[in-house]
Amino acid sequence: MLNHRAFERFLNGKVNRRKLILGAGALTGLAIASQFSGRVLAQVKFSSYPFTLGVASGEPYPTSVILWTRLAPEPLNGGGMPKVNVPINWEVASDPNMKNIVAKGTEIAIPELAHSVRVEVNQLKPDTWYWYRFTSGAEASPIGRTRTAPKPESNLNKFAFALANCQQYQTGYYTAYKYMAQEDLDLVVHVGDYIYEGAIAQNPIRNYTAGEIFTLEDYRNRHALYKTDEYLQAAHAAFPWIVTWDDHEVENNYANYISEIDDEPDQDPAVFLQRRAYAYQAYYEHMPLRPFSKPSGPDMQLYRRLQFGKLATFHMLDTRQYRTDQPCGDGTKERCEQTLDPNATITGKRQEDWLYRGLDRSQTRWNVIAQQVIVAQRDTTPGPIQTFSMDKWDGYYASQRRLMNFLAQRKPSNPVVLSGDVHNNWAIDLKADFDKPESATVGAEFVGTSITSGGDGADSNPTVEAYLPDNPHIKFFNNQRGYVRFTVTPQLWTSDYKVLSNVTTLSGTISTRATFVVENGRPGLQPA
Repeated sequence: MLNHRAFERFLNGKVNRRKLILGAGALTGLAIASQFSGRVLAQVKFSSYPFTLGVASGEPYPTSVILWTRLAPEPLNGGGMPKVNVPINWEVASDPNMKNIVAKGTEIAIPELAHSVRVEVNQLKPDTWYWYRFTSGAEASPIGRTRTAPKPESNLNKFAFALANCQQYQTGYYTAYKYMAQEDLDLVVHVGDYIYEGAIAQNPIRNYTAGEIFTLEDYRNRHALYKTDEYLQAAHAAFPWIVTWDDHEVENNYANYISEIDDEPDQDPAVFLQRRAYAYQAYYEHMPLRPFSKPSGPDMQLYRRLQFGKLATFHMLDTRQYRTDQPCGDGTKERCEQTLDPNATITGKRQEDWLYRGLDRSQTRWNVIAQQVIVAQRDTTPGPIQTFSMDKWDGYYASQRRLMNFLAQRKPSNPVVLSGDVHNNWAIDLKADFDKPESATVGAEFVGTSITSGGDGADSNPTVEAYLPDNPHIKFFNNQRGYVRFTVTPQLWTSDYKVLSNVTTLSGTISTRATFVVENGRPGLQPA
């Protein structure tokens, strides 16, 4: 756990870490240059402190992990770096004081990737905490902490992680991350809307002057703005993260190569794909992702699997890049013929087949499907008329039915779906047939509320509560902000909904609003 004292030390660490000077044994630019086809590297001298965006780690494997940072002395002005290659040294230690160095090396930060680096550190011990930092010139980054995954054959007795999503900068403070950073966690899972692409809204809590973003520099500056937040930096520095995106990392409600239907200047698919390429590149530049996720133009590999001993496998999905267009003109409405089209898909066939193969072959006790939008059916109109959000799995009825049929027939061990997007907390039983409440329960879905998006919210929402009786598989709803904390053991899955009193001031307090459990071998959820 990152205790309060360590957390405060991280937040106040810039003064001390800037005094750290590279030792005499550090590689010089001339020594490294021969490794990079003769490209000239800059002598390192920064106009101001370059590690303004902090550090991060992610993608934990049993013997390796990804470390991330970016040189950005002027983070909101394109980074403020000259267009030259710059060496960044990195160190990994087995202690928080960085005394026992177990791995070190040098990466080259290049302007083509906004002077960001992702270090793949190998030959580490499984299921072990490590500490790390970066240095460049006379400057040192904050010290971060990370953890490797257990060996696949390990009998892991306990695993704790948090679910986060939807953190619109202008609508509140990232107080949730302050509390999350002090939790006793092994991992953070972020399921999208890490940034928002839109222009400033009316009456913002936190101001920024930029409008809607379209260019590569726009997306870089927006990511940098979000990453300047000290609480977000603290949560990244405290734990490894696994990330996937939703729509706002590119554009609201985009579908594959199709832009949102509005008056934006990117309605031509070719123009939109260029925008998507910029957005994907900036996302990669700012996340601790493995090299296989490096984008190629408008394409980026983000669905993947990570295993944690015999306890859990995380199947990370991408429901934006491969989906067909939202049916019925998008929005919330009654089902139309397009909704029932068997060729409509929210995942694309290749990813869907990959998911089913992985669930079929999984040998772990729990199978976590972490993705963006609500999977379960959600009828949003009280009474006999049924309406559904066309942007969720409800809009892709064939995809939804295939997944429920697969869970019912193939019965992978303890499937649990994690979702975000809607800025509310939900706890839901997944049903073999949502229109038949008596049908088998085939899994559980936990939907996490936003970090800030939507503002303070409230415990209740009369509009939603009016249609909950038409959805008996929905067991819990809450409209506050926060995150979900999960504790997983071989016999029990526990979900704690952590909610904030408010996000529109810096004094928000946190509490546990509700707790649900899933028992091993018993699909569905129960109140704790």
